[in-house]
Amino acid sequence: MTDQDTQELFARQLQYWTARDARALASCHTPDGVVVSPIFRTVSGSEAILQSYLSLFELFPDWTYQAEDLLIHGNRVARPFSVQATHVGEFMGLAGTRKKFHIQGVCLFELRDNLIAQERRYYDFTGLLIQLGVLKGKPAL
Repeated sequence: MTDQDTQELFARQLQYWTARDARALASCHTPDGVVVSPIFRTVSGSEAILQSYLSLFELFPDWTYQAEDLLIHGNRVARPFSVQATHVGEFMGLAGTRKKFHIQGVCLFELRDNLIAQERRYYDFTGLLIQLGVLKGKPAL
């Protein structure tokens, strides 16, 4: 897989994020792919990955994903990102609050056969919970 192939895969993925197209996003993963995220924990396989995207857009229907430049090293890729969305569906036992939030993070990917074999999502989950009102917090100073 060339860097150009990787760029093309993630350009398609970004289009799918923009369209909030769960099926197309899931198609970027290998059939035995794994996604690890704070929201959905670990999901494995095409159907579970598809369901996680469907659930994400149900919980946060205006999910807006802003991707930064890819960092490519062979079959490993890192992509910083930010997200803005509104909490609409039930999340962690909390009915939709209609609160807007903004998070930043990075996804780490391992690729195989020009698809995502493993994805690990790292972002400020505590900050997300504070913005939704699940946790209370205040600045140190």
